[in-house]
Parts: sequence; structure tokens; C-alpha cells
Amino acid sequence: MRYFKPGAIASVMALSAGMATAGEIAVIVKTTNSNFWQNVNKGAEAAIADQSEHTFSFDGPATESAVADQVNLVENAINRGVSGIVLAPSDPEALAPAVKRAFESGIPVVIIDSGLTDSAKDSYQAFLSTDNCAAGEEVAKRMIAEAGSEGKVAVMSYVAGVGSEIGRVGCFSDYLTANSDLEIVGPYYSQSQMAMALNQTTDILASNPDLVGIFGANEPTAVGMGRAIMQAGKAGQLVALGFDGNEDLQQFVRDGLMQATAVQGSFAMGQMGVNAIIDILAGEKVEPFINTGVVLVDQANIDSDEAKNVLY
Repeated sequence: MRYFKPGAIASVMALSAGMATAGEIAVIVKTTNSNFWQNVNKGAEAAIADQSEHTFSFDGPATESAVADQVNLVENAINRGVSGIVLAPSDPEALAPAVKRAFESGIPVVIIDSGLTDSAKDSYQAFLSTDNCAAGEEVAKRMIAEAGSEGKVAVMSYVAGVGSEIGRVGCFSDYLTANSDLEIVGPYYSQSQMAMALNQTTDILASNPDLVGIFGANEPTAVGMGRAIMQAGKAGQLVALGFDGNEDLQQFVRDGLMQATAVQGSFAMGQMGVNAIIDILAGEKVEPFINTGVVLVDQANIDSDEAKNVLY
């Protein structure tokens, strides 16, 4: 992954080896108003329940676009002297200075879900995420298989420039362009607001009646997209693919409104992120990149153990 330089990991590990081994682990996500991030919280709770030395806190801004609020949460965690931070950065550049300050304060940081700018690559110990590029390509393959190789496909994205969005949406679009004659409409950015995604999708469906496919690239975007398709009476008339796996998206798949949704290991991000901080505080080695995986859930496998382990 481009987020790491091998020498940086060794130097950070040396820094963290002498730190206190008990205390608060702050889990700071993009927003608390999302089932996806609440599932991260459940994973963190599971990790904490397995030991007795550490406590944890869970926080995030009201919306993913409230980047300044997330920066303040990280700064507050540093100021109160937490033992470690698990962070899902809403903006790859805006969060970098705060993460650097944590490093300078001797606080280990593990990044989950979305990466930081390369300028911050020496300031954190591990990155846990879906391989978003590979996931985007898997969704693109499914789109071609379901929709064919000609026609228009709308791309409903969330926040421009976020690390997960760059890989997920970028590689989806690149794969379609390289392997089909499908024309991409968009991307459109919902700012991870379900209502905005609904309105955008409604407009796109009306102005592009010849769409053969549509992709909603995260939970609130895909939910808004699905509701717009339903309201427009176009369920089953185009290939709809989503990303993430809350109850709304599961129901869309069961009803056939959505052919499949790619579901990340959100529980794993919380559990493995907290465990990584615990290992770092204990002086143990942690891999610089940990892939938390993705499962393409459809009607055929939605009740399988594989799907149940990632749906939420």
C-alpha cells in the first residue's frame, strides 16, 4: 500500500515500546449516525471485553462532512492523554496534522477504513481496511456480468477525495472503462447523506431513462439510491449494486431491487483496530496493512455464514 514506508514502522514501534500499557483507547470514526460505524463500535467493544487493562471510548461527528469536528475529537483525545487512537479519517489531509501530533505525543494511532495523505505515513503504525480498489473492481465485474458491456452506468459516490472513495470508485470506473463500452454517468457526491443521494438518484433516473446500471458506493448513498429506484417504480429495470450491508440494503437484495451489495468487515475494523493498539502498547509487532475483507452479498448467499459474519 502507498501509505507506508518500511522504515517508518520500525521507528514508530521503537517510540511506542516504552509507553504505558494501560489506559483509554479512543475510537474515532467518521460519524456516529450510521449503522456501519456502530458496527465498528461493536467490534471495539468485543476487543475490550477480551481483556481488563484497557478501556475505550467511541466518538465521531454528526456527519461525515463535519471534518473540523473530527479533527477536534482527535485533538481532545491527545489533550486528555489517551493511550492509543483508532481513527477512521474523514479527510486524508485535514486529519494528518492531528495524527502527527499524536505521534509526537507518544500516542500510537491505527487508521481504519480510509487512508491518510502520504505526508502522514510516518505518523501511524497500521492501516486496517478493505482493499477498496480490489472491492471496486469486484463490483465492476458484477456490473458487467449483470448489465452487459454497453449502455450507461451511473456512479453515486459519497465524499470526494476520501481514501476509500478514491480506491473504491476510481477502480470501479477504471475497470468498467478498460473492460467494457459502458458509459459512466457521474460520479455524483452525496456527502454521505441519504436524503441527498435519494434526490440525486431521482434526478439522474429522470434525466437518463436509458440507464442499464447504477452503483451506490457507501451505506447512506446506496440506501438513498435504492429508495429513489423504488419511488421511481424502476426496481428490476436496471442493475443496482450497493456497498455496505445494513438492514435496508439487505432488504433491497432480498426484494430484488438491488442485485448485490459489497459488504466490508466493519465489525472486524473495530475489533482488529483496538487489538492492534493493544498489541502495540504491549511492544508486539503489528503488520503495516491489514485487509479486513469484503463479501459480495446477493440473494444466493445472503443467508450463508459468510454473509452473516459481515452484515449488520
